[in-house]
Amino acid sequence: MDPKHQRRELNDGRFIPVLGFGTYAPEEVPKSEALEATKFAIGAGFRHIDCAYVYQNEEQVGQAIRSKIADGTVKRDDIFYTSKLWATFLRPELVRPALEKSLKDLQLDYVDLYIIHFPMAMKPGEDPLPKDENGKVIFDTVDLCSTWEAMEKCKDAGLAKSIGVSNFNHKQLEKILNKPGLKHKPVCNQVECHPYLNQSKLLDFCKSKDIVLVAYSALGSHRDPKWVDQSLPVLLDDPLLGAIAKKHKQTPAVIALRYQLQRGVVVLAKSYNKKRIKENMQVFDFELTPEDMKAIDSLNRNLRYCDFLLGVGHPEYPFSEEY
Repeated sequence: MDPKHQRRELNDGRFIPVLGFGTYAPEEVPKSEALEATKFAIGAGFRHIDCAYVYQNEEQVGQAIRSKIADGTVKRDDIFYTSKLWATFLRPELVRPALEKSLKDLQLDYVDLYIIHFPMAMKPGEDPLPKDENGKVIFDTVDLCSTWEAMEKCKDAGLAKSIGVSNFNHKQLEKILNKPGLKHKPVCNQVECHPYLNQSKLLDFCKSKDIVLVAYSALGSHRDPKWVDQSLPVLLDDPLLGAIAKKHKQTPAVIALRYQLQRGVVVLAKSYNKKRIKENMQVFDFELTPEDMKAIDSLNRNLRYCDFLLGVGHPEYPFSEEY
């Protein structure tokens, strides 16, 4: 098998490619760019495509996948596509319709992985960020175990081959794992993870439960001002990453990606830049030494770019826990 198509086995017996292509882009980026970048990424060798309802570009990303199937580059089975259930659809009766809406936009029969995007439920409706007159987000109260049961039904119906979660802390994961009558364990927990927030405790916890940790913002962050504090340091400018990159004749981004692969983390690389999309594929061409790994571990400073402060005060706000 081509090394760039390395896969990890999930706890349901299915396989996830260890390197994924992230498709999020800030609102001002034209949707057509998602189409072009995803087509290019598949051409460059990416087989795992990570998207979400709330990114509002599933139509374009689905079109990209279908065009690469049509031109013979890949078969549907070669592609591992992830979508996410947004926070306004956590009520159990809204779960399947939300997935069906994504499938309709994508024009696909199933997703390979469907995950709960955030554990904090928000007021159901068309608005992805429902706010009151004071600009505060309107929360909803939903038992995550009932949401999970609806997710299990989506898997049983074949609409999602695997199901998982995102942005859950270990207590929220425990809640699902200890649910009476649990039918399917979450296969993954997708969280922000990079050398400044290496999530070692959560990673150990997930490994002990046979749950794959998937890293988003693995290169630091898209730094969309809507979500990210602009005063935070830029990960890829870190001098230590720069020095290790120089030594291996790679980019700092590729070092940050390789770091995750060697820790057993499935990693997402987000870039709409063709040169960088290609470069990110070089993650399979070399190895970091144990000394490199230790040095990168030492960069951890529990710095979270995507702290989703809008959700503070919600009983399920995940980031008040240590991990």
